[in-house]
Amino acid sequence: MADIIPFKDWQKFDIRVGKILKVEDHPDADKLYVLEVDIGTEKRKLVAGLKQHYDKKKLKGKTCLVFTNIEPAKIRGVESNGMVLAAVNSDRSKVFLIAPEDDLELGSKVQ
Repeated sequence: MADIIPFKDWQKFDIRVGKILKVEDHPDADKLYVLEVDIGTEKRKLVAGLKQHYDKKKLKGKTCLVFTNIEPAKIRGVESNGMVLAAVNSDRSKVFLIAPEDDLELGSKVQ
């Protein structure tokens, strides 16, 4: 079980509904995609390790949840400005993006 965190720490997370607009192969990594994601107020570039689990065509247009206020990170030379959230089974053989079950306005906040 993960460490317990205070509710005030959870409130610091800014998780928004986004839509994947563009999916490109990462220029320097076989398992990564570079995504352009619309989070309502802006479009962000994110690097995601989804290549083994999603075809480009299946990802484009998909709604997802994006952790928006995580510190930017350079991943194999490409800056990622957020993180798509996914559920992963114990042996990492299955990875599924987390998304609202119905249409929801882009940029809607997870609370």
